[in-house]
Amino acid sequence: MRSRLLAGVPALLLLASLSACGDDSAEDPGSGESTSPSADTTTTDSTAGAAPGQCDWEEDGEAARPVDLPPADPQYSGDVPAVLKTSIGDLALTLDAAKAPCTVESFASLAKQGYYDDTSCHRQGNDPGFEFLQCGDPYFDPKASDADPKTGTGGPGYTIPDEVDGTETYPAGTLAMANTGQPHSGGGQFFIVFGDSQFPPSYTVWGHLDEASVTALKDATASGNDGYWAQSGGGRPNTPVTFESIEIG
Repeated sequence: MRSRLLAGVPALLLLASLSACGDDSAEDPGSGESTSPSADTTTTDSTAGAAPGQCDWEEDGEAARPVDLPPADPQYSGDVPAVLKTSIGDLALTLDAAKAPCTVESFASLAKQGYYDDTSCHRQGNDPGFEFLQCGDPYFDPKASDADPKTGTGGPGYTIPDEVDGTETYPAGTLAMANTGQPHSGGGQFFIVFGDSQFPPSYTVWGHLDEASVTALKDATASGNDGYWAQSGGGRPNTPVTFESIEIG
């Protein structure tokens, strides 16, 4: 079985260092807690310790919101349409269940359980080559005057296997999983790339947005961020992007 990550250990989405905080978040050319490009670029077996064709969910600390584990056998195949209903309009997604069946299965399961409803993207990077929104942390409240100490640490209580082969690239519109810089440490947090970015091939790519959705994100993110993670780059979005609901299929 895969080794477990300690709950609450900060880890940002590693771009140059996009890592996930705590259970899984993202850090960009410097996310909040790490300043060097520390992502692990080693390729990993997408099924980890699971039987062939199955997903190896590893329980890992307390869930930010109570959810059931996804099915071990992926239910989706090929291209899977989805819609993120957000505060900036509907974002159309195509999930790649052929390349990342376990990641898509987890996202769909969490979406159907309402895990992402009323959550806001907590981290935004606007540096050229590292333009992203990191989302999926139920602990983040964009209306709070200061960030909750748990911001960036929220996960679903389990980790999912990496589905990378070392050829991953991150052009505008890419959906990718955040992680802690360690193998198989992704969970519920992911990042949306809104400008061609130069992340190392350590983040599972599991889908993309259509052109109109990328344009909507570029418009929203043009207001920049508050520099909350100034030491390592990025900050909380000046224009909140909040998920109202998610439709799969």
